[in-house]
Amino acid sequence: MALLKHGYLQQNDWTFVGDEEVLPDRGKIVVSVPRWLKERDTLALRIDEVGVRLKNDASPLSLAQDLSSLKLIEVEFPKFTDGRAYSQARQLRDQLGYRGELRAVGAVLRDQFMFMNRCGIDSVVLPDDKSADGYLAALREFSVWYQPASDKRVPIFRLRHQGSDRRLGGAAIVAANVAAQAV
Repeated sequence: MALLKHGYLQQNDWTFVGDEEVLPDRGKIVVSVPRWLKERDTLALRIDEVGVRLKNDASPLSLAQDLSSLKLIEVEFPKFTDGRAYSQARQLRDQLGYRGELRAVGAVLRDQFMFMNRCGIDSVVLPDDKSADGYLAALREFSVWYQPASDKRVPIFRLRHQGSDRRLGGAAIVAANVAAQAV
């Protein structure tokens, strides 16, 4: 499966290891939150990095004390009509201050990718039958926003009222958001 991260196709060097599976000796692994909580001390001693997969019915608060040691958190979209992972992503980024990689896995549609990105999700495992081109195009479909979100884009109402220059034009708004998106 292809990995799209920060606008580029990249090698996915993380492996999900199920609760009943034996942990490999080497390599970056992702485990379930229950397994992480149960085996935290052992997993923390690994040479390679460990990430967790947060089921969409679990609370991100269960990871609050471990966020600084987790380089990757996967949020699960079991079907495209279930949006609880959006709320988990916002909670992890905005309330808990998580700064590591936040990855969407599961039923990730192209039309939802832009909104995932706005919620703080910075990588996605693409479905096998999908090209990255459509997902990348989704990120460029809108240049201004009404709502504040977890990304660094400034909502249009703030841009309109910034500073003493009330003549801020559409091109300047687009340029400000494109610059913020590139960070």
